Amino acid sequence: MSLMEWSVVAGAVVTIAWVNWYFFVAGRAPALAAVAVTDGGTGAAIAEVVIMVDGGYSPNTVRVKVGAPVRLVFDRKDDSSCSEEVVIPAFGVRKYLPTGARTTIEVTAPAAGTYPFMCGMSMLRGTIIADA
Repeated sequence: MSLMEWSVVAGAVVTIAWVNWYFFVAGRAPALAAVAVTDGGTGAAIAEVVIMVDGGYSPNTVRVKVGAPVRLVFDRKDDSSCSEEVVIPAFGVRKYLPTGARTTIEVTAPAAGTYPFMCGMSMLRGTIIADA
């Protein structure tokens, strides 16, 4: 093979490696445990986590306690049509997310397990992990 053919093969290998890194490794935020905050209206503590929506969910994995209410605050920065809605099937949630605004959703995991959430098109995905 000529030097030009070797260059094309090397470029293809580098491109394939970069695409795999980008889609499977890059931008993965570690699981974030929901932190307790005081609810101003009742004075009770409730777990809360802010999830940035900007080309994906960050963090895309949230750890919560079974049976304890959690407040998910979706802060949408992205203006693509894909990110305009969040769906949490296990809790029957389908909520519009306005661009540049924070949208609060409160859920309670009834049992230990994994509860996925996604955009309306199922392209952006995240997970709520409930531990006992």
